[in-house]
Amino acid sequence: MLFRSKAAAVILIVAGVLLLASNLGYLPRLGPLFHQWWPLILVVVGALMLMRR
Repeated sequence: MLFRSKAAAVILIVAGVLLLASNLGYLPRLGPLFHQWWPLILVVVGALMLMRR
């Protein structure tokens, strides 16, 4: 259980850093890319949850 909470925290931190870098101009805009591919993120998260059980 502790591993899952640490993994979730790391994922949130990485996502936050990427979005911040995009807003500051260090990376290309991620908004349009995220807007198009967000359903795939849900599918991947669901698949990972099924594989862990």
